[in-house]
Amino acid sequence: MTVDYATVLDHMVATAREAGALTLEHFQRFRDIEIGIKGPGDFVSDADRDSETLIRERLLGRYPWGLTGEEFAPVEGSDDDHRWLVDPIDGTTNFLFGQHYTITIALRRGNETICGLVYNPVADEMFTAMKGEGAYLNRVRQRVSASTDVALMCVGTGLPTPNLSLYPGAYQRLDEIRAPIGAVRVVGSAANSCAYVACGRLTGYYEETGFIDTAAGILLVQEAGGIVTDWWGRGPEVYEKTGTLIVANPATHAYLLERLRDVPPKDPA
Repeated sequence: MTVDYATVLDHMVATAREAGALTLEHFQRFRDIEIGIKGPGDFVSDADRDSETLIRERLLGRYPWGLTGEEFAPVEGSDDDHRWLVDPIDGTTNFLFGQHYTITIALRRGNETICGLVYNPVADEMFTAMKGEGAYLNRVRQRVSASTDVALMCVGTGLPTPNLSLYPGAYQRLDEIRAPIGAVRVVGSAANSCAYVACGRLTGYYEETGFIDTAAGILLVQEAGGIVTDWWGRGPEVYEKTGTLIVANPATHAYLLERLRDVPPKDPA
């Protein structure tokens, strides 16, 4: 099966922009959104469901491949080689409090991410990547930061509440990491954090998070010249399953590996 992935990516962009317009309608009245609770600190709203419904309709209407999303059960498609990964709102808590969020879509072929996008509707920032073709922000080529100075490193992470810390010791690790570097930032969206590494707004990012959230962002960072591993330097065969992820420029990646190396490694189930 021959697929024109540039055309596919164009369709992904159009779909994300349409979902962005829909979610912005909800976002403008964030104080009134009906919220359902999936678990402590993990929110879902009508906007999530509406966004994923739209994205599913647009993607599967043209490319009826398998699809895995955040809000509904996975669907199987006409082609076993291709699968969509969709997070209709990454950073739902940000969204519910009127802060920046993203929509992220990735296309997998077998065990590879071929195309991906991260869209911030509030800022109208569209990050896109196609394997082997570079990373772009609003069609402008991006590269990870070239900085090697530890004192100028800017590292992103998440700050889960203690009962949501999926891997023990999150705050202790952060305390060890933050002392000598320039800054730590919590963006509130795993996808947007990866995109910020790809364009140099962060020199690195580490967290334990879901692969649906980060598949497109990982491709962005790789295409922008960054390094992606788990916390112990292992590849996609591990981090795609465990979610223990480092995405960074080379210097920050080496720094984070050094700081995390004595944490007992997490192995895929």
